[in-house]
Amino acid sequence: MEPSFSNAPIQNGPADASGGNEKIMAIASLVIGVINLCAWLLPICGIPLALVGVVLGFLGMKDESQRMLAIAGIGLSAFSLLLACGNAIYGVYMATQGMSF
Repeated sequence: MEPSFSNAPIQNGPADASGGNEKIMAIASLVIGVINLCAWLLPICGIPLALVGVVLGFLGMKDESQRMLAIAGIGLSAFSLLLACGNAIYGVYMATQGMSF
């Protein structure tokens, strides 16, 4: 018996676009959240880092095994975002009132 060969193309499904990066995103969100606990003192650094941490946390929540890390990263980044915005608002208030450090 001879093997049968076909010239028909092999039909594979589309590749996963994420490539398994959700685990890395969840861990990165947590690390950025911890860094933000100090970075909020300089709003020019704290606000962008906090936004990146929140976005990475939401993207990292797709991986069930890393969901808690992503939630912790989102929480720390959101808290730091609030602190950085508050610090920026207080700095603008101090500048408009003519106060100095």
